[in-house]
Amino acid sequence: MKIARIVTFVLTAAAVFLQAGAAQAALKTQWIDYKQGDTALSGFLVYDDTVQGRRPGVLMIHDRSGFSEGTLADAQMIAKLGYVVFAEDIFGKGIVPKTVPEMMSTIAIYDKDRPLMRARALAGFDVLKAQPMVDPAKLASVGYCFGGTTGIELIETGAPLLGFVSVHGAFNNFAAEAAKNIKGRVLILHGAEDPVAPMEEVNAVISQFRAAKVDFEVNLYSGAAHGFTKPQNPSEVRADDE
Repeated sequence: MKIARIVTFVLTAAAVFLQAGAAQAALKTQWIDYKQGDTALSGFLVYDDTVQGRRPGVLMIHDRSGFSEGTLADAQMIAKLGYVVFAEDIFGKGIVPKTVPEMMSTIAIYDKDRPLMRARALAGFDVLKAQPMVDPAKLASVGYCFGGTTGIELIETGAPLLGFVSVHGAFNNFAAEAAKNIKGRVLILHGAEDPVAPMEEVNAVISQFRAAKVDFEVNLYSGAAHGFTKPQNPSEVRADDE
């Protein structure tokens, strides 16, 4: 997925400045331990340490695989544009499901407990905005798959984000009245043939956004199913390239 356009959608004012220095990126990475309640968490921070001063931050919310190699690669891809990226931990320190059944049973915990999902998301958001190199007035979030659901729950708390991008997310069981709390823009990137989150779900969340007068945009990709950032057909290659 060409993430530059995605992040620019929510951080337009900062994007031009940052991309000018992106080619010289010298990425620094570190794991940050933190807690939500009594639960130990550990997130992945990555940024270009040649950039001086405060800069925009991006909270990345992982998919059902947790801190897989793909998650870490996506965080570094965004950071190369000059952003401070914090890939937050929803599952708990050291919990990295290996099989699809294990992934599904793990995300079910949070799908069934939305207050817990929101608490985990907010804990990571607090870590990002506390970083000394981050401009707390220029924060956005990107969520993949399960992270798309989590990100909607996060912005519906009223968290001060300029925007949120859902990449092949799912959109069920949101409290309709919570959409009024969203402060920033929302971009939904979605496969029109997604069996995990069918168009009925997308239309339902759009209705909630419209009623709450949320500033949103939806990009639908014909022929693309779920997880199109790992393309399986020409339509998904096109979706991933945009």
